[in-house]
Amino acid sequence: MTRFYVTGTDTGVGKTLACACLATAWDADYWKPVQTGLAEKPADTATIAALTGLPAERLQKPTYAFQAPLAPVAAAALEESEIDPATLTPAYSPRPLLIEGPGGGLMVPLDCSTLAIDLLGVWRFPTIVVARSGRGTINHTLLTIEALRSRKIPIAGVVMNGPLNAGNRAAIEKHGGVPVILEIPELPKVTRAVIEELSHAVPPLGEIVSEAVAAA
Repeated sequence: MTRFYVTGTDTGVGKTLACACLATAWDADYWKPVQTGLAEKPADTATIAALTGLPAERLQKPTYAFQAPLAPVAAAALEESEIDPATLTPAYSPRPLLIEGPGGGLMVPLDCSTLAIDLLGVWRFPTIVVARSGRGTINHTLLTIEALRSRKIPIAGVVMNGPLNAGNRAAIEKHGGVPVILEIPELPKVTRAVIEELSHAVPPLGEIVSEAVAAA
């Protein structure tokens, strides 16, 4: 089974939007292991369902879900709960599986001693980095790439979200040594039809898998 981990360089960079495009392009299943922020917005799993049309059986339920829009460890504490990283195991899927990481990025704590990147280091799934397209993204994206490489985690590519910026894309590809596999422009409205159109720009799954293996 092909599994990809989808992380962001920061919170609110568009991981769920990117997952919708990738799931549509690759006919992939989806899993958000730890969901926070339910008090302020719909669950990301529900958003994926609406934007892709994937049936419920192809959307693995979050293992943990919390109301506060905070890092997982803090959101769990507010509900007098805690996350046990050992329970975060993806179910079998005969199709590709996209695993969306928590908001905030790789260094977000899941519990008092485990960061998101620590769990990813155990899984070692090829990782897709979602980044903003604008000012500051070169630094944020290259730092994320460096963190992944320091743990020997394969990188499958970068998705850039926001107004198209050829200069930032070129800098990330040159200095990060990682391809930008999709650029999502600023969108006035996000619908299933828009996601379908964007999905046509995503490289074939086999090409991405080969890139990730070569980079490992």
